[in-house]
Amino acid sequence: MVKAFLRDYPTEARLLLVVLAIVLFLSLASDSFFTLVNFTSLLNNTAVNLIWAAGLLVVLIAGGIDISFAVAASVVQYVAVYVFEALGGGNWAIGFVVAGALGIALGFVNATLIHHFRIITIVVTIATFNAFFGLLMFFTSGRFLYNLPDWWVDRIIIFEHQTANGTWAELTLPVAVMVLCLAATWLLINRTTLGRQLYAFGDNPEGARRLGINIALMQFLAFGWMGMMAGIGGLMQVNIVQEVVPNALIGRELDVLAAVVLGGARLGGGRGSVLGCVLGVMIVALTQNGLNLMGVSPFAFKMVVGAIILIAISASNLSFARRVRPPVGGWK
Repeated sequence: MVKAFLRDYPTEARLLLVVLAIVLFLSLASDSFFTLVNFTSLLNNTAVNLIWAAGLLVVLIAGGIDISFAVAASVVQYVAVYVFEALGGGNWAIGFVVAGALGIALGFVNATLIHHFRIITIVVTIATFNAFFGLLMFFTSGRFLYNLPDWWVDRIIIFEHQTANGTWAELTLPVAVMVLCLAATWLLINRTTLGRQLYAFGDNPEGARRLGINIALMQFLAFGWMGMMAGIGGLMQVNIVQEVVPNALIGRELDVLAAVVLGGARLGGGRGSVLGCVLGVMIVALTQNGLNLMGVSPFAFKMVVGAIILIAISASNLSFARRVRPPVGGWK
């Protein structure tokens, strides 16, 4: 079984070894790292990034890049407040529908621009990043919102345990939602025809078109899924921090992108897995958590993320270059 895993999932196997090495090192470097309290806190704090990573994984498999999702999540948060107010307060069922629908709508904006104007994805999402953020700050004037529905800000604990020293280890609602989002993404890309088409489209768009795969559907599916995950992640972020801050999420998109690419999703498209995505996010999260516990300046973590982005992109480009390298004598 282990040999089969190493053979079929070499990237994931290497990442798992890296995670274990990081855990071992940090366990020796800090007494408070390898504890149940720290583990549950790490999961709670990483849940939103993992939700976003699930959406970004689908976009990368389809051969695209999206850096506008954190701003989209902020827009969803702010608009959702007024939608819930109009609906008389709402509840969790309404909350997920509203956040998901608003996120999908913003994702479709990206997909529409990409498909109809034939603009590369990173250019479109840079443009929408600035457009969404500019519109949000213009209409909100940067105001924070604290008067939120009780159901939205109440902590829902799905697991709790009191440790020997009297502290409590807790897992909250965002962790459960994160697990469901990862499971849904796994089902989409591994157990549906649309998922197989996404891999084919990302690996060879022209070949996919000739096979009859609907290119527009692939683009709208990928960016719509990313938008839905952005909206749900934004909903969970408010539950964690209990406020809506228009610019609070800006900057987290690069951390997530670095983690997903590190997890094996190729920038050229056509490759990536949910397990690799999770391991990539956990490597970044464990590194940050360990540096914090060791008292290292948070600015140092930015340098680590920058290094991770360079390493991940370099490895991805090397792999992609091998796939497209012409044979000896040139193409015939």
